[in-house]
Amino acid sequence: MADFEEILNSGKLYRVQDSSDSDSHYQEYLQLMETFNQLGYTKAAEQKKQQILKQIFAEVGDNAYIQAPYHAMWGGHHVHLGEKVYVNFNCTFVDDAQIYIGAGTMIAPNVTIIAASHPVSPTLRAEGYGCNYPVHIGKNVWLAANVTVLQGVHIGDNSIIAAGSLVTKDIPANVIVMGTPAKVVRKITADDEVYYDHGKLISDNKV
Repeated sequence: MADFEEILNSGKLYRVQDSSDSDSHYQEYLQLMETFNQLGYTKAAEQKKQQILKQIFAEVGDNAYIQAPYHAMWGGHHVHLGEKVYVNFNCTFVDDAQIYIGAGTMIAPNVTIIAASHPVSPTLRAEGYGCNYPVHIGKNVWLAANVTVLQGVHIGDNSIIAAGSLVTKDIPANVIVMGTPAKVVRKITADDEVYYDHGKLISDNKV
């Protein structure tokens, strides 16, 4: 199993069907995800959901939370959540390879994080081949609604990915990016600790 996990994260070509066959618990991950998505919001249900996340996910930091439903190829088995990560409705993890999400990161509704890919060759795709590259998202990042992050991408700490953006390349720390493909529009500066929302003073508007 360990050897196949290495292949899944190596970028090498492999037959995708072989990956789920290699883990005898694969169906269990998916069944637990289904149970998670069907639970409600009572105190008992919330406790059960946290237990399920810790059973499936590679890592779940303190006070990390996922708003049901979420979707994942491996149920989240290859996803690492830092402490205080918040994931809103309908997040999709294509977690054929490892996905790392740093502490304090916020993920808005309908975000897709993809660690898997397929070759351009029609022959190889017809034969069921794929290749994967881990995704690394830093600490205190904000992925806004409907963002898509592609395989192999690294996003630096504190950066903001604007709504609807497609992230195809690495993003440095402390920047705001937007677009398809996403590009840096500006740096996050000291002024952002003084002003918010088109020049409004933070000090005058905190309640």
